Amino acid sequence: MAIQQDRRLAGLRLAENVTGANILTFYFACLAAIMFASFIPQSQPFLLTEFLGIPQERHGMVSGLLNFWAEIAIIIAVAVFGPLSDRFGRRPVTGFGFLLISAGVALYPHARDISQLLVFRLVYAVGIAAVTTTIVALVADYVRDESRGRATGLQGVMNGVGAMVCVFLLLQLPAILQRGGATAHEAGIQTYSLVAAIAFITGILMLVGLKPGSRVPSEHSESLLSITRNGLRAARDPKIALAYGASFVARGNLMIVGTFFTLWVTNYGTTEMGMSRADALARAGMIVGIAQGCALLGAPLFGIMADKITRVRALIIALLVSAIGYGSTIFITDPFSTGMIVCAVLIGLGEIGCIITSGVLIAQQAPESHRGAVIGFFTLSGAVGILVASVVGGYLFDTWRASGPFVFFALVAALVLVWAVVLERRSASRDAQAQMLVDPA
Repeated sequence: MAIQQDRRLAGLRLAENVTGANILTFYFACLAAIMFASFIPQSQPFLLTEFLGIPQERHGMVSGLLNFWAEIAIIIAVAVFGPLSDRFGRRPVTGFGFLLISAGVALYPHARDISQLLVFRLVYAVGIAAVTTTIVALVADYVRDESRGRATGLQGVMNGVGAMVCVFLLLQLPAILQRGGATAHEAGIQTYSLVAAIAFITGILMLVGLKPGSRVPSEHSESLLSITRNGLRAARDPKIALAYGASFVARGNLMIVGTFFTLWVTNYGTTEMGMSRADALARAGMIVGIAQGCALLGAPLFGIMADKITRVRALIIALLVSAIGYGSTIFITDPFSTGMIVCAVLIGLGEIGCIITSGVLIAQQAPESHRGAVIGFFTLSGAVGILVASVVGGYLFDTWRASGPFVFFALVAALVLVWAVVLERRSASRDAQAQMLVDPA
């Protein structure tokens, strides 16, 4: 698409010295980042069984352990890559991130035990941290303030497309290759090698297509200690504190879907349905794809809702949908049933709803003087949600039932929902009292 004289592309007003190639490369980075971030957690059940021979009754704890340490690595790496991207530019850090992802994915199927798998997962996680850190900053770098909302919405669409490509293409590859005559081990090696090659090419594309240099510091430039201190101070604003709690739920939801949804369906398919691990993984990908598809369709609806009603009320609706969707899984014994499809629809809507409404709320409430620290602590709250979901979810999956991680986060969402309802009622009561003082008649 050609760029007009006033520097517009697809309705976006571009910042100074940003070209159409730069913005298109950025949106491809958004698509690729989610695609690769989804691939490792969702393909892991296949690898744990076919490559490492880990019993299914240990899959939950192993997956939770890997996710836990990967998230710790991401938290630390984000604090490093933010300042690096400000000093050396977004382009080299983004390209380096995708190259690290490529290395981690290529090494993953060659792990001989859990310890090696963890090392390779950390390499991959550091790459994910580098890419996600720069993507946050690139939105501010590439478009003018008046186009920021539309640019962020388009970013969400590309994220959704990336997730769909993962579940409907990448996760289907082992089954496709096995039907072509490859063994399970050969199909796994070929799949991971192909994904690694795509990540490598993406890294090279970033080094060529993104704009050199950086325009503004990102919110990740502050130290982790400074972010924590200033972020906690800002939590004296009740709505900021609520947004932190909502971020905990939103990011935890994302991890639960990405890891335990696939694990549940895959394990059931192999033990109860007699399916091969590759076919079960492909079927799991389809069900996760339904959830992600609903998330993709629901994203603009929750965005519009957040503008039409109060931000807290929009968050209440998202938390309610999330609590119902996740909680309903306690009644599911067969994840291949129609009931699971209904749960997947609600889970997808709740997942994206919590992400969008909590993000809009924190953007509204964050003070200009400490915006970076507040948004940084908001992200940190989400990281803690992922850590808790990894540990508690893995334990419940193995020792209680496959729906355990979902039920646990349904309870967490319900607690934050009550918190939001109480805050909204108090706010409405204060507004009514203020109106009576202004107009006693």
